[in-house]
Amino acid sequence: MGFLSRFIATVRGTSTASSLDWAELEKELLASDLGPALVAQLLETAKKERGDDAVAAITRILNEQLSSKSRELSQTTAMSVLLVVGVNGTGKTTSVAKLATHLTSRGEKVVLGAADTFRAAAVDQLKTWGERLQIPVVSGKENGDPAAVAFDAAKSGAELGAQRVLIDTAGRLHTKSDLMDELGKVKRVVEKVAPVTEVLLVIDATTGQNGLAQAKVFSEAVAVTGLILTKLDGSARGGIALAVERELDIPIKFVGTGEAAQDFAPFDPTSYIAGLLS
Repeated sequence: MGFLSRFIATVRGTSTASSLDWAELEKELLASDLGPALVAQLLETAKKERGDDAVAAITRILNEQLSSKSRELSQTTAMSVLLVVGVNGTGKTTSVAKLATHLTSRGEKVVLGAADTFRAAAVDQLKTWGERLQIPVVSGKENGDPAAVAFDAAKSGAELGAQRVLIDTAGRLHTKSDLMDELGKVKRVVEKVAPVTEVLLVIDATTGQNGLAQAKVFSEAVAVTGLILTKLDGSARGGIALAVERELDIPIKFVGTGEAAQDFAPFDPTSYIAGLLS
């Protein structure tokens, strides 16, 4: 990552900063998806205080953008259900499989629900992941009722003694009313079996400010409890993590950094900030 490295070098005085340099730095920072308000704050601080004092102040400012909410997955009962939401193309289905891998590596028993019934490829993809990872996958008919699949998955999870049921929801929703109706129904039906303790929104880090716009729509429509940020590996636009947490106060709980099942980890704010400044 480290897209702030040249900025930090300038602040420390290792390069001669002209007005043109500052303008170029501002352009770079804006391109990294930090957002105009945060970029203006960083530049103002850097120009006031140069050297290590400025670096310390910038580090503090960056940390202040991050949500103070818990990044742990909630587990209030013996079995809980997690709804994974997001638009198509963000890596939602793959993230469900990666999260399942992460949880099973901790010794948790997991069941998957392929409730993106309007996209046959998503169902097939989740089934393939399930076979590979030896995790049960509950699915239904193509174009069937997503809530029915979610209910069957929760019921299967209860019967199998699972700790978590992960539901891959449909990513075809285009309006807030559709979003509310679809996800509201899924949640109501599932909670006849077990509580929905998390609604995790998947955002593609490379989509920049469009990812922030998606997060706003979903957070207005449903009670999003956490984020999964995908494609964060080597992205010069990784500032979207700060932008989302600053704007919405929704904690990033996991990040995806590649295609393999192991390329997935809990979000570490300290390492993230250090990476920006390195």
